[in-house]
Amino acid sequence: MLKIMDVSTSGLIAQRIRMTAIASNLANITTTRNENGELKPYDPRHVKFQEDNTIGPNGSAGVFVREIARDELPPERKYMPFHPDADEQGFLNLPRLNLTTEFTDAIESGRSYEANLGAMDITKSMANQTLRIIT
Repeated sequence: MLKIMDVSTSGLIAQRIRMTAIASNLANITTTRNENGELKPYDPRHVKFQEDNTIGPNGSAGVFVREIARDELPPERKYMPFHPDADEQGFLNLPRLNLTTEFTDAIESGRSYEANLGAMDITKSMANQTLRIIT
């Protein structure tokens, strides 16, 4: 039963990391400068998962975050001549993010998180019922 809980726990952790990346993308959707103040738009982050079906010596199994990749796409250029970070032609470089995709990913991640919580609740209920039968 503990192995089942490990799988669900790994799913919860992975989805929490994914939600953090999505929140960071949404918070920086109009960011035109990097953390050093240089004129470079925010690089969106995307979480990539890796499945692990092997039961190792520490009992690890489930899904794990393989990497948090940064988008390599060129920035989106919008004509905003009065923005302080616009170039000489009046264009502003913004992160290439799609709100619909980000919100859809957030919904999917939330549902996966809830599914893992449900699996943990069912496992806990089965363990309690097994203990009742034994005693």
